[in-house]
Amino acid sequence: MAPRLCSISVTARRLLGGPGPRAGDVASAAAARFYSKDNEGSWFRSLFVHKVDPRKDAHSTLLSKKETSNLYKIQFHNVKPEYLDAYNSLTEAVLPKLHLDEDYPCSLVGNWNTWYGEQDQAVHLWRFSGGYPALMDCMNKLKNNKYLEFRRERSQMLLSRRNQLLLEFSFWNEPQPRMGPNIYELRTYKLKPGTMIEWGNNWARAIKYRQENQEAVGGFFSQIGELYVVHHLWAYKDLQSREETRNAAWRKRGWDENVYYTVPLVRHMESRIMIPLKISPLQ
Repeated sequence: MAPRLCSISVTARRLLGGPGPRAGDVASAAAARFYSKDNEGSWFRSLFVHKVDPRKDAHSTLLSKKETSNLYKIQFHNVKPEYLDAYNSLTEAVLPKLHLDEDYPCSLVGNWNTWYGEQDQAVHLWRFSGGYPALMDCMNKLKNNKYLEFRRERSQMLLSRRNQLLLEFSFWNEPQPRMGPNIYELRTYKLKPGTMIEWGNNWARAIKYRQENQEAVGGFFSQIGELYVVHHLWAYKDLQSREETRNAAWRKRGWDENVYYTVPLVRHMESRIMIPLKISPLQ
């Protein structure tokens, strides 16, 4: 095909009164002759990237679980290094009481210290069964009650803290307590605005490739806080198991396509390896 393309180009130039072929044209034609089929296939596939049909519904409505009204809160606490042990002891003494207190419509999902990633950090994941009304009920009660002193004492141990409100993807597992010992990986993806539906479309197909070892714990997307943020939570026996499980996914036909289509949607990504606290339902 390349010589024919080159001759057509020359003929067109002659008809238009232009000069003959230049050195660059010859080089381009030569490169075209050796253009691999794999590269050609990749280029061709790029023309048909999955498109998302225009919708009139919010992505929170389209992507979240319909059968539940669960709302999640994730907390990131950056602890003063000298206070990390005291912080862990305090939270392990108080948070289970809040978890079991029937007056508060919230429950612990998981509690961790970051092992690899940002150091001296605690991560807490809460579930509010009943959505925003349950969240507001809980927050109003926490403003002036027996847990207020705990919050004052805890604040003296922190350098900074931030949180997000999350919904869970409809196609992910709902986080359930599990026996340990495990390590957990929290992979955080900050997406380009407007790409959440496309991300969900691709991962709804891709999640089947990551279920064999029950490593998939939960998948969430932000509603309040920093927006267009996705959190994937995975469990592994150890770092070697993580490596083997992730490598096995690449040997499955179709996993590479998920990566191919979702990587362009990402602005920033981060991985934390976390160790459960003693009180965490996810061990």
